[in-house]
Order: sequence, then structure tokens, then C-alpha cells
Amino acid sequence: MANNHRTIGNVTRGIFNRLCLSLARHLFPAQVRTPLYKLTGMKIGKGSKIAATVDIDHSAPELITVGRNVWVTRGCMLLCHQRDLSQYEVGKPVMDCELIYKPIHIKDGAHIGIGSIIMPGVTIGEGAVIGAGSVVTRDIPPYTVAVGSPAKVIKTFVTK
Repeated sequence: MANNHRTIGNVTRGIFNRLCLSLARHLFPAQVRTPLYKLTGMKIGKGSKIAATVDIDHSAPELITVGRNVWVTRGCMLLCHQRDLSQYEVGKPVMDCELIYKPIHIKDGAHIGIGSIIMPGVTIGEGAVIGAGSVVTRDIPPYTVAVGSPAKVIKTFVTK
């Protein structure tokens, strides 16, 4: 799992992840990209597609789980880390704040619209639809449509 220490192993793994993710970003079709994503530790279910221009967090791709039959469309970002601002204060450089790493779970059948950003620690429920350009900062329930920045649920579908 990712951490804040720059050991030789972490740097080597980071370089490997960047190489795999860079190659995946420029390869077509998705069937060629998916094995490269999996080499970084991402878990991707059968039938899922991740568009070529999706930005995957290179520092912790092993924290990303994508279920079956998920579609992550062009220009999306999946981020597993962010700065911990709990100790931030005036005059302190933000870069001195520690990084927090949290997993992302995108459940079966979800659809992530063009240009959306999925923040650390988020679970997107089964069959959920994220509208284009949304910023998902908290969990999205199954079979809902969420849009906006921050993303808010605007429609719920009745499950059978």
C-alpha cells in the first residue's frame, strides 16, 4: 500500500506504475489497456472498460477496485490520495502536510461520466450513474444518478 516514505522500493514501484499507466493511456482498445492497469495492482472486473484518457492515481493504483461491467469514460480522474489539512495553519506550506491514502470502490454496472473526478475514500454503488464533470467527494448509493461539484444524488431508481 502507498505511503509517504521515499524508499528505493517505493520509487521503483512508482516508476513502474507510471510506465504502465502511461502505456495504458495511449493504447487502444480497452482489452489491451486493462492488463496494464492490473499490473499496477488495480482490481478490474470482467466486462469493465476504462477509457484511454482516464488519469489513474499513480502513487496508489492498488487502492482502486472497479467492479464488473463498469464504464469509466474519457477524461476522468481516480484519486486515492490527498493532503491532510487537519494540521494546516497560516504560514505553513501545504506541501508539509502529510498525505492521506484511501481506497476507491466502483461497484458493478456503474457509469462514470466524462471528465468526472472521484476523490479518495469514495464508494460508488452498484448501477450508479455519475454525470459528466462531477466531483464525487462522498459515497454514492446504488442505482442513483449523481451530478455536480460536489456530486449530489438527483434521481433514485427502484431496484427489483
